[in-house]
Amino acid sequence: MDKGDEGYGDWEELVGAALLGTDRRGGGGPTGSAEALLDAAAVHAVRRRAGLRPAEAAPRPEPAPRDPRPAPPEAARRRLAQLLAGRSNAAGSGGRRGAAPDLTELLPQWLAAARRHGYRSPAALLPALLDAARARTDLRPHALALAGVRGLWLARLNPDWRFALRGGTGGAGELPDVTDPAGVERLWQEGLFAERVALLGAVRAHEAAAAPRLLETTWSTERAEDRLMFLDSLRLGLSDGDEPFLEAALGDRSRNVRATAAELLSALPRSALARRMAERALACVGPEGVAPPAECDAGMLRDGVVKRPPAGRGERAWWLGQLVEAAPLSCWPERFGGLGPAEIVALPIAEGEGWTEELHAAWCRAAVRQRDAEWSRALLGPASAPPAAGPGTASLAERAKLLSILPDGERADWVAEFIRAHGLSEAFQLLGVCVVPWAGALGRAVVDALDIAREAGSYPWSFSGVMGLAERCLDPAEAGRLEALTAAAEDPQDAVPGAAAYWAEAFQRLVATLRLREAMLAELAPAA
Repeated sequence: MDKGDEGYGDWEELVGAALLGTDRRGGGGPTGSAEALLDAAAVHAVRRRAGLRPAEAAPRPEPAPRDPRPAPPEAARRRLAQLLAGRSNAAGSGGRRGAAPDLTELLPQWLAAARRHGYRSPAALLPALLDAARARTDLRPHALALAGVRGLWLARLNPDWRFALRGGTGGAGELPDVTDPAGVERLWQEGLFAERVALLGAVRAHEAAAAPRLLETTWSTERAEDRLMFLDSLRLGLSDGDEPFLEAALGDRSRNVRATAAELLSALPRSALARRMAERALACVGPEGVAPPAECDAGMLRDGVVKRPPAGRGERAWWLGQLVEAAPLSCWPERFGGLGPAEIVALPIAEGEGWTEELHAAWCRAAVRQRDAEWSRALLGPASAPPAAGPGTASLAERAKLLSILPDGERADWVAEFIRAHGLSEAFQLLGVCVVPWAGALGRAVVDALDIAREAGSYPWSFSGVMGLAERCLDPAEAGRLEALTAAAEDPQDAVPGAAAYWAEAFQRLVATLRLREAMLAELAPAA
């Protein structure tokens, strides 16, 4: 034992002596002066920091595979490092965000733009990129694509990054040629889950019908959660050719797999399941009124109808909704004497026990599932109408889903009209489904509504969510038009004290963020 360590056997004894005091430590325990205690602590600290005991050397890992994609330009690489560090140009105070852009909120846009350009991650930033993706699941699709095969190579060496091996598709560079049957078979049988997901997607993109054939080779031995994810991947490129595989999956031992198979089949209007559901739904709904099913029979159960309703829902209403949402929307015009979707939705339903809301909600889900723009328009109605008086649904969440079916420009115009008629307080969910950057009319409607709220002396913090969304989604070209709103002014009469300064600060941050986004995208542009 070293001289400075005399009287102190281990770290725990040192801690105990320090807590009690060297002159009070008795009972046969270690004794000594305070100087001796500090000397011993120094020696133990060095020992504790020295690392692990020598162990047998492990095999050296294989070199990282080559990623043939180009690295981003140097300015863009520096920007990525800044975004990953999460540094802002200035710090807010007093719980306020300040006027500096929030760089962490710009990272998803940088990653998405870099992926569109076909870049790979700079090698030195891969660990930071994987750490960011570990902390934020919303970053993972773009981050793992950018990390590519080298990201998967690193993930195998660090348990903290195992998520990349479970769900990432960044290993696409390691995939065999989809026209090489032996290579496809070998990776499908032996690959990591992430590699198999990527392989299935590549096979699906090359030949849609080949994906279910590949799934059939191992389907009975896959775990239930893996079967569910593989089945979900068939949404892309879903066609009538998938029906035999999906019909067989209706008998799967997993309830979630059965439900997903039924959902996919109901999105195929010509499928046998869609015809069965149409027959059941048409027997329940017509011009004469609504008569929900009296029971949930074995056939309904096999076709994905869940028997037990959630709390607060009646059984018959629950079954009715499931039948209607799974029936092809094309079956309703004939049932209602040749009327179109808008006319059907506007019909007064014989209430009985109040089925109108349930029926309209089911049509909304069917329109989203079947991606039917005509029915979506009918159920949305005019944007200027009060939400509670809408033809299909007053639910903003349902309206956002219906909007997602419309073409991009029409969607933006509808939301802009909604904001002009009703303001921003109910528009947050609707803005979330609009394509970024927001089209000119939509961007102007948002800025005008914010300016109206500022001039009215509205409580400013209630608009912080929309302001943050505007920072990420407004067209950077709008920065010049917003300069006039950045000047501080006196608080309007009856306004919240300090509201004018807050609004000025928020608009300053908005302008600064738009200019930073503009520079960020320019840095990513390939050299001419």
